[in-house]
Amino acid sequence: MSEPTPHTASLSLGTRRPAALEHAAAHVLRAWTEFDQARETESPISPDLRARLALPLPEEGIDPLEAIDWAAEVLDTSMAQSRPRFFGFIGSSGLEMGALADLLAHSYDINLAVDAGAATALETQAVDWLAAFLGYPAATGTFTSGGTVSNITALTAAREAALPGSRLRGLAGATPTVYCSSEAHYSIVRAAETLGVGRDFVRAIDIDAERALRVDHLRRALDEDRAAGRTPVAIVATAGTTLTGAVDPIGEMADIAAHYGVWLHVDGAYGLPAATVEACRPRFAGLERADSVTVDCHKWMFVPKACSALLVRDTQHLAAAFAHDEAYVPHAEERLNAVDLTLEYSRPFRALKLWLALLTHGAAAMRAAVARNCAQAQMLHDRASAHPLLATLARRPTLSIAPLRAVVPGCSDPDAHTTALCARLQEDGRVFVSPATIDGAVWLRPCFTNFRTSDEDVTALVDVVLELGGHCAGLHE
Repeated sequence: MSEPTPHTASLSLGTRRPAALEHAAAHVLRAWTEFDQARETESPISPDLRARLALPLPEEGIDPLEAIDWAAEVLDTSMAQSRPRFFGFIGSSGLEMGALADLLAHSYDINLAVDAGAATALETQAVDWLAAFLGYPAATGTFTSGGTVSNITALTAAREAALPGSRLRGLAGATPTVYCSSEAHYSIVRAAETLGVGRDFVRAIDIDAERALRVDHLRRALDEDRAAGRTPVAIVATAGTTLTGAVDPIGEMADIAAHYGVWLHVDGAYGLPAATVEACRPRFAGLERADSVTVDCHKWMFVPKACSALLVRDTQHLAAAFAHDEAYVPHAEERLNAVDLTLEYSRPFRALKLWLALLTHGAAAMRAAVARNCAQAQMLHDRASAHPLLATLARRPTLSIAPLRAVVPGCSDPDAHTTALCARLQEDGRVFVSPATIDGAVWLRPCFTNFRTSDEDVTALVDVVLELGGHCAGLHE
């Protein structure tokens, strides 16, 4: 074998491999250990780091250990959702086995566009395991970069089912419509925009007192659109809204979908893992009747981003929407490739992190962690409801989102106070909470999706909110 050229050799770590790997492992181990406990402040970006991040393109490289140190400092001074008191948005947890899976997967750099041998078999098994965990009868599934792509993929299949040949001829004069609750994730609107349905033909159906879609209004919208000659493409049930965690009545919506012959998609990107928890399971009744479901495993199944999954009951629906025959895509024995079932050609080995997490920890541990997060939301709601200087929504948390506000007697502008308090909490650094506007009012919106979060962290959240939000002076007055 000939010796590599100097140029080729310069892209290999060569004899520095063991040292680089050991050095990176030390940083990772330190981070994992730190994540076990909350830290009191967030590390500021140092002047030296700011200067490094303003450097121009390097013509020559630096020592790999020094480069790893630079990267570690960037990560340590970034907002890490893995920390146990990160309650903002709907966070990830950076499960350790998932992180190791990413290292392995990226090192081998397998692409699952076509048959990739054992990796393809593992992805199939991961789909089967995920479907069994959720209680959904999937015929097949695909791992994607996130809930938006999963939802677009599902609605592409729904469009082809409702308007056969639309992938070839376009909408051809048809006027398709999509139905979801008024608090569905924006990715549904984005999918409609992308697929030519159009934002104006997404019917945002009113919600009830539980913030779930009103099925009587859904029936009325379907009747009106069909009478006007429009073509209903999909009904979308949200299994855990981003705003409050509400779950739409999936079973009743399945009845309506069956009656009208319309595709039923369940967007469970955030909340679907709660279907595995006994106390929450009744809210997901009818899940098995959906044509497709989305779940972001990088949210409430704790693995690192990105690892969303779309599951479907009938493989042929995805094939009808995406299958193709190109000279550069082999089809041995007429078998479908992954690219015949999804949007992406460059498909990293996302399934490995979920597979390795379930193999290592088991479904019971995953289920128990989701249940703990649900219990922590209830705990926060009870603590806040019982305190005279805190307010909560009238309804108890459905899943793991528990909005609250600080109550300051005589405060002239509660919304301004809550907005300022949220910014102060983020600046303080002991806890991280994001705001949300619910029925026109601004709330703090803690969301529990981290297996590291303890009951002590819930107590700390209440204490810090009371400490920083107990007065208006210095916040917004």
